[in-house]
Amino acid sequence: MDEPRAWWKEAVVYQIYPRSFADSNGDGIGDLNGITAHLDYLHELGVDVIWVSPFYKSPNDDNGYDISDYRDIMDEFGTMEDFDRMLEGIHQRGMRLLIDLVVNHSSDEHPWFVESRKSRDNPYRDYYIWRDGKGDAPPNNWGSCFSGSAWQYDETTGQWYLHLFSRKQPDLNWANPKVRDAVFDMMTWWCDKGIDGFRMDVIGMIGKENFDDGEVGPGALYGSFEKSCQHTATTHRYLRMMRERVLDHYDLLTVGEAGGTVEQGIQYAGLDGSELNMIFSFEHNDGLNDGTELGKWSDHGAPLNEFREIMNRWQLGLIGKAWNTVYLSNHDQPRQVSRYGNDGPLFRVRSAKMLATLIHMMHGTPYIYNGEELGMTNICFTRLEDYRDVEVFNAWKQWVESGRVHPEDMMRWFARISRDNARTPMQWDSSPNAGFTTGTPWIRVNGNYPDVNAADEMKDPDSVFNYYKKLIALRHEHLIIVYGNYIPMLNDDPNVYAYRRELDGETLTVCCNWTDRTVPCTLIDEAGGEELISNYRFHKPGLLQPYEARVVLKK
Repeated sequence: MDEPRAWWKEAVVYQIYPRSFADSNGDGIGDLNGITAHLDYLHELGVDVIWVSPFYKSPNDDNGYDISDYRDIMDEFGTMEDFDRMLEGIHQRGMRLLIDLVVNHSSDEHPWFVESRKSRDNPYRDYYIWRDGKGDAPPNNWGSCFSGSAWQYDETTGQWYLHLFSRKQPDLNWANPKVRDAVFDMMTWWCDKGIDGFRMDVIGMIGKENFDDGEVGPGALYGSFEKSCQHTATTHRYLRMMRERVLDHYDLLTVGEAGGTVEQGIQYAGLDGSELNMIFSFEHNDGLNDGTELGKWSDHGAPLNEFREIMNRWQLGLIGKAWNTVYLSNHDQPRQVSRYGNDGPLFRVRSAKMLATLIHMMHGTPYIYNGEELGMTNICFTRLEDYRDVEVFNAWKQWVESGRVHPEDMMRWFARISRDNARTPMQWDSSPNAGFTTGTPWIRVNGNYPDVNAADEMKDPDSVFNYYKKLIALRHEHLIIVYGNYIPMLNDDPNVYAYRRELDGETLTVCCNWTDRTVPCTLIDEAGGEELISNYRFHKPGLLQPYEARVVLKK
């Protein structure tokens, strides 16, 4: 085996969205003590690393991704003592903790920004990016990721500040060495507390190199900031500084939310270890948009040929050059069984297991999003007031209130792809509010919780939960699943996603039926060997049944 071994390559990571995971005090909001109370559940599942999304002090304009104090805990989530107890419980069970690093921007309520906006000569002015406008217009034509302009005018000093996301998320000025020092000191503080890694939020945007107008796509209202702010040489220089100042001094898992191309992924997560351990690629999610100015808001599904081409390109492109992550869902994506599989009662369980098989047998570190291991589905809200996500309300204002999109179309797209689909409360049992809270949940619980919940699935040997448990155990048992070479198979098959893994004379063959029909496939029969896992007990020679997944190992 040529690939050097590392614990973070062999790990399985479980992401927790704390607001929606478990509420310990009945206020309707998940908290740190709720996580601690369910650590045995995660240990039973078999995961190695727990990634907890932001729990820092925040006014919650973007559900914790707008941080007002990097060294304190959000009031709704608990106290630092609660955090310390959670961290201790994780380590006692042999697991590790990954925390979010959100340093492209802060909250506009962070003390740095409160000072920065007071005057042009304030000592903290240069902690953020301020510019004069073009007359009454913003400094350039950039659009925010959350709709509207990326600039906000501030009357106090008569200048505009940059916010690539919400106007309450002003971008930090990484060109200022004092900002870098403050970030590195904060990271060191958390490492010394005992955390085991960082998931770095939109880290590919920290290196702004110029503020020229961006290209305006067909039908778009604003220009793109991508060439000026994403994947720049300056970003890579800052990350190498971070590694020298902080990361090299601890045994950490570092994963960047960076996206980009395969070539850019290699720059971030190259095996030389100069920057990060691994990155999240977005192309298998964002690359399935229909290409209009509306971005992800569309009816565009996930055709197998498009999805397979993207996944195979990343699998082949990174092996031997960089380390990948493999995932289908997280807090920014809809539920994977609803998007890529079939969430109807007939095929929900089968397709959830098929998707899990497809991902967990690939090269790269798997990430599980809370509830995914139960086959949780989209909630499909029918009223705008049921949503909580700032992205939804900004999109409604930009596209519907302007008359450019019909309300029924936008509501259908929200139901299909909005982030709130993944943010409904974790479904623990069949008691009121799915056992998430004794109070009123901050966002509505999915009504299917009596049929989809952890308590029932843990007792059912054929459940999605127990299937995930077996997948994780297999990954821990067989090095070929972690380190084996990746060989795409049946690339022209319209129904089956298939590939092989090879390592030290062993061959692993994976076949997944992407459809709700029985389809021909002889690859598994021809491969021979021991069946490691399948979501069907009985097979049909030369055929794959609806959403059937099969994995065989030949030694």
